[in-house]
Amino acid sequence: MKKIILLLFIMATCVVFAQDKIASEVPVPNYRLASKFSPTNLGKLVHSTSVRPNWLKNGNRFWYQYKTTDGANYYLVDADRKTRTKLFDNDKMAEWLTEITKDPYDGQNLPRFSFKFVKNETAIQFRVTSTEEVEVKDDEKDKKDEVKDTIKKDSTEIKKVKKKKPKMEKKVYFLEYKLGGNGLTIIDNSKKDDDRKRWANISPDSTIVLYSKNYNLYWMDKENFLKALKDEKDTTIVENQWTKDGVENYGYGGGSRGENNESKEEKKDDRKGIRGIWTRDSKKFIYERSDSRHIKDLWVINSVSKKRPTLETYKYHMPGEQEYYKSELQILDIPSKEILNVKLDTVKQQSLSVYRHQYKKSEASDEFKPSLLLSKKGKIYFSTISRDRKKLDICVADINTGEVEVLIEERFNTYIETRPLMLLNNETEMLHWAERDGWAHIYLYDTKGNLKNQITKGPYHVAGIENVDEKERIMYFTANGVNRTIDPYYEHLYRINLNGTGLRPINSGDFTTSVSLSDSNKYFVNNYSRVDSTPKSELRSNTGALIMNLEEADLSQLFATGYKFPETFKMKADDGITDLYGVLYKPYDFDETKSYPLLEYVYPGPQTEAVNKAFSVRMDRLDRMAQVGFIVVTVGNRGGHPDRSKWYHNYGYGNLRDYGLADKKYIAEQLADKHPYIDINKVGIYGHSGGGFMSTAAMLVYPDFFKAAVSSAGNHDNSMYNSWWSETHHGVKEEIEADGSIKYKYDIDKNQSLAANLKGNLMLIHGDVDNNVHPGGTIRMADALIKANKRFKFMIMPGQRHGFGKMTEYSFWLRADHFSKYFLGTEATNVDILEMNRDIPKG
Repeated sequence: MKKIILLLFIMATCVVFAQDKIASEVPVPNYRLASKFSPTNLGKLVHSTSVRPNWLKNGNRFWYQYKTTDGANYYLVDADRKTRTKLFDNDKMAEWLTEITKDPYDGQNLPRFSFKFVKNETAIQFRVTSTEEVEVKDDEKDKKDEVKDTIKKDSTEIKKVKKKKPKMEKKVYFLEYKLGGNGLTIIDNSKKDDDRKRWANISPDSTIVLYSKNYNLYWMDKENFLKALKDEKDTTIVENQWTKDGVENYGYGGGSRGENNESKEEKKDDRKGIRGIWTRDSKKFIYERSDSRHIKDLWVINSVSKKRPTLETYKYHMPGEQEYYKSELQILDIPSKEILNVKLDTVKQQSLSVYRHQYKKSEASDEFKPSLLLSKKGKIYFSTISRDRKKLDICVADINTGEVEVLIEERFNTYIETRPLMLLNNETEMLHWAERDGWAHIYLYDTKGNLKNQITKGPYHVAGIENVDEKERIMYFTANGVNRTIDPYYEHLYRINLNGTGLRPINSGDFTTSVSLSDSNKYFVNNYSRVDSTPKSELRSNTGALIMNLEEADLSQLFATGYKFPETFKMKADDGITDLYGVLYKPYDFDETKSYPLLEYVYPGPQTEAVNKAFSVRMDRLDRMAQVGFIVVTVGNRGGHPDRSKWYHNYGYGNLRDYGLADKKYIAEQLADKHPYIDINKVGIYGHSGGGFMSTAAMLVYPDFFKAAVSSAGNHDNSMYNSWWSETHHGVKEEIEADGSIKYKYDIDKNQSLAANLKGNLMLIHGDVDNNVHPGGTIRMADALIKANKRFKFMIMPGQRHGFGKMTEYSFWLRADHFSKYFLGTEATNVDILEMNRDIPKG
């Protein structure tokens, strides 16, 4: 009996010891595996994942390029004939190009083409640049310089003119291929004409060009613009000054955003662009003139740009500041050069938006697409929205008098969002998108502002209108959540009659889709996938009937590396009612006997959520991070994505710091309960921009739960972030003073106010020339932590904007090092980041 008891005791001890060993066994950081999935390496493994059709003008035809591990192929699809043929034979094209350019090509390695269909779409034209260098042809400027040089030398009695070294450039071949032909025709060796000067706003009839100079409006005729195309410094160009009252920050175009003190001075007399909208007859130009002289300046300093650090100064309105941008809507008459102001209340603090003409799909590749008014009849349809985003008016202005009529009013207690207005039925009707019943829907109005009927209705979100068949009175639109049995974020295409009857899905299925509908509304290209499936593309009719399968993404090389699809899940929010949808990423060398830390990658919204719905090769912050040795999760939160109900989207209104944190914590707990391999005592969190703000907030609001974070480019202090984002999504209060004036009050919780709560390991990262989320927010966070006597890490990315640019890869390894040290117990001590250096050629 004693022996039995002793044996049971030994066995029980062994079990406990084994359990402790399993619980304590964490993965070894696998940096080598993570490095395999860098953006650079993924570019070699995965190529095309969707078909992007280039619709043609004749018939229901389109061409597209699709690249696999065998190279790129070009196809021409005729939907009416149900045919899909290669645009050309790759091997023959390689042969022809080799013979012409004397550079070697083969069918798998062709140059990158930019096609233009010509001759009634029976031929294509394109340019190819060879490696051969040729002398640049002398232009008029060179000849003038040579004459001046000769005169100067003759005046000093030097008769011999020193010949300049010729300028060299790569030879260009302008080629044409007749579809179905057996060779290429050389048109000439001209380079593409630079007929799109960035400063030139060309009228629809191409007779006049508007531009900005020294903050005033200038114009030139076609003849002089053609001179400018050849040589911008041609002294014979005739420029005509239209206005003289333009000044900096209250001018006519000529913005200097992104310029520093040196480049701004260098370019002060340059021609610059002016944005505006033309009438179709080219006689009127609509311009929104904004006065921001009273808006305070903000600055960033680039210490690594030149010998002397440069200063970038720009206007930046912060929430709660009483001053606001003052906007005017001006009608510029081209023949008379008179300017008429649209009659607006300029005392109101509001924003303007003029509705524009939307070009057809078959016009997407047109070289000249001037910005046109929505109305073909010269009416100016526009919207005004109050500073607090609670009052939206859809208006129309008379283009000859400037008189304004309000057609539609929207009012809401949180904030109002908008979509483009659409006119139809010879401009007697219009389609308006609104969330007035708690869901995004389409409403049919006449152009007098009378509601005819609500077209879509129910607990789903209309994402946007694809097109309208006016003859049949059918609207094609995309929406989320119509099918209540699948992920509500999955977007699908639907059709419905304008009277609100006949709703039907056209591309249903348990996946998300991206569509391109033909101008005729008869066919659409349907790209569909999920995060856990291979992307596929097909052609369907407007009834949903399958015309043909087009492509399936080639993921063969990706899977050869050991890649595995992530897993989707649905769990409850912290209220125990709301469904949240997420994705779980595992290491590809996953071992269920080990204990994995859990990392949450976050972006709080409200304009989006950091949760992929379709397959994506953008794995840098997700799949790749998991390969280091973590379980990585992305999941929505109440107050996040707008593609659900208005309640869900606006949940965080008035509580912009903390609204999503309880959901993140509760999801982590549910996942740990479900998956024994997740260590609930090692939960980390990271994010960029709003995610940087949220991840730090999580560490401070729940300091005993979230143990480590990496917060990059975070807007930790939203009182100094841009007023549009902060005042819209958190709210700004309008208070009427005794004298009738309006004061704006804004109050928001800031991360730095909770600095004393920090217990875990925090890393802050920011670019020092970030002119979106100013680095001052992160510096204030660091200041508060220092004053609270906290240890933390702080990294500045020199010379980097909001996205970190070429230092993005470096930031990945900072994040990997941080979580590896504190969760996996391994600290990277080598000065060199081997994973970055390994693939860089030495020599």
